[in-house]
Order: sequence, then structure tokens, then C-alpha cells
Amino acid sequence: MTFLLRPGWLALALVVVAFAYLCFTVLAPWQLGKNTKTNRENSQIENSLKAAPVAVTTLLPQQNSSAPDAQWHRVTATGHYLPAAQVLARLRVVGGAPAFNVLVPFTVDGGPTVLVDRGYVLPIQGNKVPEFAPVPGGTVTITARLRDSETAPAGKPPLRQDGFTQVYAIDTAEVTAATGVPLAGSYLQLVENQPGVLGVAELPHLDPGPFLSYGIQWIAFGIVAPIGLGYFAYSEIRARRREAAAAAEKPSSAPVTVEDKLADRYGRRQ
Repeated sequence: MTFLLRPGWLALALVVVAFAYLCFTVLAPWQLGKNTKTNRENSQIENSLKAAPVAVTTLLPQQNSSAPDAQWHRVTATGHYLPAAQVLARLRVVGGAPAFNVLVPFTVDGGPTVLVDRGYVLPIQGNKVPEFAPVPGGTVTITARLRDSETAPAGKPPLRQDGFTQVYAIDTAEVTAATGVPLAGSYLQLVENQPGVLGVAELPHLDPGPFLSYGIQWIAFGIVAPIGLGYFAYSEIRARRREAAAAAEKPSSAPVTVEDKLADRYGRRQ
């Protein structure tokens, strides 16, 4: 069994161990985590379709509040927009086409200031911001869906283009830093027929996706890989023992080639 200590076998063993380790610690958890996240979001969307809207202050009572367990829940809010702090979220996708989402802070009467996603507008001439209606002035009442703040991508700070401050994610902390307006940790996405609404994207489809099966497959690969290595090592040991026994019984003057050895183990090509 000393052949197992040869560089080729050691390298193979290291590759198999590394692959199995990645399967159990990175690849399977990655897919299972996506499955958990998708199921959670699907459940939240389904519950939001049945539940009646509630006042936003019941879920976001303070300026630093967020409500990750209530994402997609419909809420109502009365207050006024702050159009001077309006920004755009760039590189959004609606129906497979690029779009901008228009974001504006909204001060809730007796409550926090929240970021409102008015909806999307489609660019003109490739990537130019089109003209769109301003938000209404004065006090208005809106109905919206509560959404979790996104995370801004590293290395992509806000920029100024076409007369607007533009960001790469609906990250309430980043919009706060860009506008100077303190915002709650969750934001609101307007539904149809609301004051200030623009294009409204459809809700995500309630599809669990293939993530659970992918996660199980990576676990299976992590189990099968070491078993496969053990099988080939066992096969090699048995073959070498047979060769040693045959050589002891009937020594051969003709040298045995590598091709002959592989043929004895795995069969000859037809």
C-alpha cells in the first residue's frame, strides 16, 4: 500500500478532500441558504396578499426602525414628500429591460422619515433619464409595501448624472449619506394608483426554485467523492495483489506495460 503515498495519489486525495470540504461548507450551504431565503420571501408575499394594510408606524415606530420580518406587508402612511432629496436607483431591470427606480424621502406624520420607491421609469436614448411627473405637494396618504433595505455594492459610490444623484442599490443608509436626510431602515414600495406612483413592477412569482435540489446534489457529491476515491484505491490494491500472486506463481520474461496493467483493471478498448 506504499503506492498510496506516491505524489499522484496524494494529490488526488487532496483534491477529493478539498472538493468534499467545499461541498459541505460552501456549495451546499450556499444553495440551501438561497432556498431558505426564497421560501421566506414567498411566504411573506403570500401573507401580504391576505393581510389588510396597517399603519406604517406599527412596524416602523421610530426613525431607526426596520422590519425584516414584515417585508412585502402593505402599510399606509400620511405625510409629505421631500422632493429636494429625490434620487434614482440605476441599472434596475423590469421585464428584462433596463430601468431607473425613483426614490424620494417621505416624512410620516407623527412617525419617521422613510424612503419611498415611487416605481420605475424607462431610459431614453439608451441610458438617459426621461422626464417624469413630480411628487404631489402637501399632505397625502399612501399605501405601499414594506421592503428590506438592499446592500450597496462595494466600489460603486453614488454619482451625479443627468441632474440626479444616482445610486446602485436601494440602500437606505447610502441614500441617507447621499441626501443628508435620516431614513428608517426599511423602505416603502408604492402600489398602484397612489399619489406620486410611477411604473409599478409585478410581484415576484411564488416559485421555490431549484435551490433545494441543488443543495442536496452538492451534499451527495461531497459524500460520493471520498467513496469513489476509496473504491479506486481498493481496486488498485486488489489488482496489485493479483499481479504479485501471478508473478510469484509464473514469472514472466516479457515486461508488463502500463497499458496492459490498465487493461487488466478496467478492460481493453474495443
